[in-house]
Amino acid sequence: MGSAASRDHLMKLLEPVVAAEGLDLEDVTITNAGRRRVLRVVVDRDGGVTLDDVAEVSNAVSATLDEDDSMGSAPYTLEVSSPGVDRPLTEPRHWRRAIKRLVKADLRDGTVVEGRIMGVDETGVVIDGRRIDFQDLARGRVQVEFRRFEEDDFDEDDFGDVDGEEG
Repeated sequence: MGSAASRDHLMKLLEPVVAAEGLDLEDVTITNAGRRRVLRVVVDRDGGVTLDDVAEVSNAVSATLDEDDSMGSAPYTLEVSSPGVDRPLTEPRHWRRAIKRLVKADLRDGTVVEGRIMGVDETGVVIDGRRIDFQDLARGRVQVEFRRFEEDDFDEDDFGDVDGEEG
């Protein structure tokens, strides 16, 4: 494959490597930076990612890429990180990881819902007491808050049986 490494190929190659470390592979991008290329690998998991997690995944990904010719012989820099706050919420796990955060959600019917994620289950999300099925969500984004969310602001009675836990 040489230097024409494709995103899809890298996702398929690296997904089991990242999963073996207990993380989800969220994205892979290759960009040119002068004479070098930068391979960015974005990983996440419930509860967040620590610096130790990033270091372990970085070593595992590096070893896999050394064994595979996907990146070719041209030099590249590997960057492993967790997603930023501006990552779109597109998968159920993204919504689950954003529980208690303020979000702006775009619905497939063109409407927009803004509010706090109060709970998530296998079929949908509750935003400020309003239940929305995943099939009705196009995407969402976490909103930057300047006031820290307090546990006293969170009333579990506002969203019924949804507990925010998976399974």
